Amino acid sequence: MKRYINKGIMKKNLVLTLMALLLLSCGNSKQTTLSKETDANNVVVGPEFSADSAYAYCKAQCDFGPRTMNSEAHDKCGQWIADKFREFGLEVTEQKTTLKGYDGTPLRSTNIIASHNTQATDRILLCAHWDTRPWADNDADSANWRKPVMGANDGASGVAVMLELARLIGRDDSLAIGIDFVCFDAEDWGVPQWSDAADDGNSWALGAQYWAENPHKKGYKARFGILLDMVGGAGATFSHEGMSKHYAKDIVEKVWKAAHVIGHSSMFPNNDGGMITDDHIPVNEKLKIPTIDIIPYFESCPQSSFGPTWHTINDTMENIDASTLKAVGQTVIQVIYSE
Repeated sequence: MKRYINKGIMKKNLVLTLMALLLLSCGNSKQTTLSKETDANNVVVGPEFSADSAYAYCKAQCDFGPRTMNSEAHDKCGQWIADKFREFGLEVTEQKTTLKGYDGTPLRSTNIIASHNTQATDRILLCAHWDTRPWADNDADSANWRKPVMGANDGASGVAVMLELARLIGRDDSLAIGIDFVCFDAEDWGVPQWSDAADDGNSWALGAQYWAENPHKKGYKARFGILLDMVGGAGATFSHEGMSKHYAKDIVEKVWKAAHVIGHSSMFPNNDGGMITDDHIPVNEKLKIPTIDIIPYFESCPQSSFGPTWHTINDTMENIDASTLKAVGQTVIQVIYSE
């Protein structure tokens, strides 16, 4: 679920969320590596993230077509994602269940969990959603409101970055920490803007809600989590997301510092964006894993604060920028290899 609370879209939850926040605020060796010093205290570390590979993984998902729930394209792409993680040497769990959409539609859902260094008890969670929006309900042309969204950015980009990270990490035996990649399903079946159905926020992020209540390993814990959502769009910048600061301010600071160390301060400015209900919320609230959301903030975009292609038919590969994928992927590498 991706909706900026401070843009007035959350309706019923807006006042409660703001009140709660106000109250609580009082109280190895074969890989190409980067090792140049940036200043006396910061060093760029870890393997070099390939933007070309991430771009190719993004395109490969889109080649299946829109990955809407219950569709053949969805099922085939899910199998492809799981197989790619296995190809990179990770242990894969496919968590299958049937969830209920806001309109009562049974949704055949698969959360895909891929784990590196499974014996390690100290772990980092990386996550993204892999399904796509069945309705382009934010399109400027109302004739497109019931058409499916390709989801090159909103869905494929986050998974693409994780696949490239998995490719690099999967062949690195030097990491002592464990990494879990979780691809959430059924994120984008939330109440459409053209519907008269009430929306309390729970119709979104269904796969994340289910996993947070039923983790793939009993008692699952991670040091922290990073959600990657719409991390490939042209012209994107990533501000501090409000709910991330509320639940995991130190992780926000850690990630943005890493981005600045590797030279991406312009794409990761130290300013505040909106407050969002997204897949990181159930992870924070139910599993108590401090998890942040790397998500774009287009403050002056008239179409949406998420950018001009969000939930439109224009969320296609033509609007994916490899340099955005690179900045986000290399930042996550910097975070992981600095632990």
